Amino acid sequence: VGTLPHICGSRQPSLGALQTIPSTWLGFYYLPEFCVFPQTETQSPRHGGESVAEVLRAHGVKFVFTLVGGHISPILVACEKLGIRIVDTRHEATAVFAADAVARLSGTVGVAVVTAGPGLTNTVTAVKNAQMAESPVLVMGGAAGTLLQGRGALQDIDQMSLFKPLCKFCASVRSVREIIPTVRKALAIAQSGTPGPVFIEFPIDTLYPFHLVSKEFGVKNPPKGIMGKIVTWYLHNHLNNLFAGAWETRDLFPLPVHIPQATDDQVQKCIELVSRAKKPVILLGSQATLPPTPFSCYRMALESLGIPCFLGGMSRGMLGRDSALHIRQNRRDALKDADLVLLAGTVCDFRLSYGRVLSRHSKIIAVNRDKTQLLKNSDMFWKPTVAIQGDAGSFLIRLSQGLKGHKCPEDWPQSLKAGDVIKEKVNRLKADEKTDHHLNPLRVLHRVDELMADDSIIVADGGDFVGSAAYILKPRGPLRWLDPGAFGTLGVGGGFALGAKLCRPESEVWIIYGDGSLGYSVAEFDTFTRHKTPIIALVGNDACWSQISREQVPILGSNVACGLAFTDYHIVADGYGGKGVQIGRKDEDKLDDLIKEAQKETREGRATLLNVLIGKTNFREGSISV
Repeated sequence: VGTLPHICGSRQPSLGALQTIPSTWLGFYYLPEFCVFPQTETQSPRHGGESVAEVLRAHGVKFVFTLVGGHISPILVACEKLGIRIVDTRHEATAVFAADAVARLSGTVGVAVVTAGPGLTNTVTAVKNAQMAESPVLVMGGAAGTLLQGRGALQDIDQMSLFKPLCKFCASVRSVREIIPTVRKALAIAQSGTPGPVFIEFPIDTLYPFHLVSKEFGVKNPPKGIMGKIVTWYLHNHLNNLFAGAWETRDLFPLPVHIPQATDDQVQKCIELVSRAKKPVILLGSQATLPPTPFSCYRMALESLGIPCFLGGMSRGMLGRDSALHIRQNRRDALKDADLVLLAGTVCDFRLSYGRVLSRHSKIIAVNRDKTQLLKNSDMFWKPTVAIQGDAGSFLIRLSQGLKGHKCPEDWPQSLKAGDVIKEKVNRLKADEKTDHHLNPLRVLHRVDELMADDSIIVADGGDFVGSAAYILKPRGPLRWLDPGAFGTLGVGGGFALGAKLCRPESEVWIIYGDGSLGYSVAEFDTFTRHKTPIIALVGNDACWSQISREQVPILGSNVACGLAFTDYHIVADGYGGKGVQIGRKDEDKLDDLIKEAQKETREGRATLLNVLIGKTNFREGSISV
């Protein structure tokens, strides 16, 4: 008599191994006692979704975004019972975009839960966008049962391989007792170092109660003889292992989050460089908005330094609407003249012409949490004088403290600000020009900028119209501008606005849409209505993918695939329970009144869409789209 060490020596023997054993061997083996798992609470009505919900609540998660599916229902129901608000969208990508916005505005982790297979594949673009935007997002997905993966189950694909290149951390839960430690670990990793998305896969049999899962494990017609007994034994032990120790008391609270910091020597070296600079410039990127530095301290530090700042991405608004230090125009010329450039969370990618806009005569201080982004293209077009892998916000605080009493020569920011004034006067004159058809988009944007509330949050989702808005609209404060980031993703509007309105219900939330990008998420007006999250969508409708057409037509001689129609998007908003208004040239004299009426509608709880018919201008002529 022997044993089956290659089968029973593990807590999770392979069913495939069982099926390959010659049947003539089976009479010579017995099943040893160590193959039997600890007693499982088979009568407990609890389920794995409750464990997920408990961890999320302990981490202060207030919202979970989803599109419902049977694989994930236990998570959603358990979260609702614990007071976590479930917000269901019309597309899984919107759920992740909304979680991304919550992560940016709350300083914690945004959470999206979607069903298996196509539910998860629908999120891929949004997850990649979060990765490139460095947003801490937890995506939880359903999956086929633990024994059915790879066997042709409904919506079963290799999800782990799909998400490993997109996420900082990926895990597939294999038993109920693993849920709590896995979710805690994922939440900590999402926020540590360079923040980013994380993914957890939950096979369906780890989320439902024992009595339901056990029914699925029953074999109606097991093979006869010893093989039947072994298969039945294997399934029984696998089931027990799924639930063994499931409801033992475990710590639910957050694990430590690691944030890299500059060393004292690095800070001191930078203090010396800045103190000698006559024409320093700071370029602030989205990473500069990450926790833990409070924005009030951040702003005080920048004002104390007195160095002119160019703000990009999420850092727009960091200095308020009309700061003397915030320079919006002529960045290339300023960088050419600067003797010191501080890249605070800014990356030398296409947005800085891969570093080619930096002068070789400038001292360059680069600060970034991510080493790859810190040194991007430094082997080709630029070289940092000091490269610091650390948090940009806390670095700037320490720099200002070390330079107490020192201030940048005032004539330098004043000269740059004077250039701003000249350029913006030119832009204002362009807004007064008549277009061949419909309204001048620049005039529309200037009027919106004048009328939007001081607490407004601006969501940017589009190409040409949004590119113009970036020059004209002035965010009123920190975290009041949301754009997709370096990935340049279209379709973020509905999700970003949803997350923003939930985080800041008192704020006026605007989506600046192109008519092309609107098509990705216009259905979320249904979500805005159902979840009482009234926003204002401003659609620049020129019946064209203008950012592409502007280059495609003169270079290649064709407008193929660029043409759209002056579609009645306002009627679509009406159909989803919102309020839609079309604005054309005939309405030019009452433009302000129509904008104010939209603001009034949202205050009264109704999402509003302004379908503004716009003409062509040469404002962004020469801008690149690739």
